[in-house]
Amino acid sequence: MTTDPQVAMNTGSWALSGLSVVIPVYGSERALPELVERLRSTLSELTQTYELVLVNDCSPDGSWETISALAKQHSWIRPINLMRNYGQHNALLCGIRDAQYGVIVTMDDDLQHPPEEIPKLLRVLASGYDVVYGTPEQEQHGLGRDVASVITKIALQNAMGAGIARSVSAFRIFRSEVAKAFAHYEGSFVSIDVLLTWGTNRFAAIPVRHDPRRQGTSGYTVRMLITHAINMMTGFSTVPLQISSLVGFAFTLFGFLVLFYVLIRYFGHGDPVPGFPFLASIIALFSGAQLFALGIIGEYLARMHFRTMQKPPYVVRSENK
Repeated sequence: MTTDPQVAMNTGSWALSGLSVVIPVYGSERALPELVERLRSTLSELTQTYELVLVNDCSPDGSWETISALAKQHSWIRPINLMRNYGQHNALLCGIRDAQYGVIVTMDDDLQHPPEEIPKLLRVLASGYDVVYGTPEQEQHGLGRDVASVITKIALQNAMGAGIARSVSAFRIFRSEVAKAFAHYEGSFVSIDVLLTWGTNRFAAIPVRHDPRRQGTSGYTVRMLITHAINMMTGFSTVPLQISSLVGFAFTLFGFLVLFYVLIRYFGHGDPVPGFPFLASIIALFSGAQLFALGIIGEYLARMHFRTMQKPPYVVRSENK
């Protein structure tokens, strides 16, 4: 097997000892054979030691049967079958922990992430970064999905505390040492991008080609993206609690201003502020602020409750080593 001269030229003294590709699979039975063939062609030009970890996230079609058949044909494919559908990030966590080599690539199973773009990510990684994202040159979603994606990335930026958050993508490459930072993470709410920040702050992003989806529709709906954003903010960040504190401070200040206004009316003009409408409005405002703060605190308590339950992020039904 040969090595891509461009990769060799840009890696300097860094030698690529092995490459693991981790792909969560859901509803991509027909895309898998082509994906495997294109990966084989690309990876064989980069290194002699590589593997493909296919994690079946309880796909409703015949994906697991296809994965098993491909694994019998190719010894470098390692199939994992989960007990139920845990979600993309949970399936990724499972595959990352099972990866054997020093560099890990994650990508989607629907051929939107071209395997031929992996060398671009690898060259940037070799220049001294620990995590490199392949961001799409042009977003290909509808308006609602784009808005939800922006909300998710804003939440991700708060959770990650890194400026690179706006450029995150499911098409990423990173050094396996970074994964050691979350080797013992057992929470049921998983965000791979947040977990990667636990191990490093050396991030980069480059534009790469993203192809149109050939079959089906994305499993991420607007509702799921917003839910994921809420999970990230409450599961990996204290920003909502800080917002709650600011809201409480603002309403406290507003209360003092109202009290000042009432005293001025009483001592300056000799008449109090008209009663019921004014009082009802103030009570409604303060009650809403209190319920808002309690709701945020409740979300954090729920996260703590799930952590104490020790609900696993995934359970493996079967795998072939």
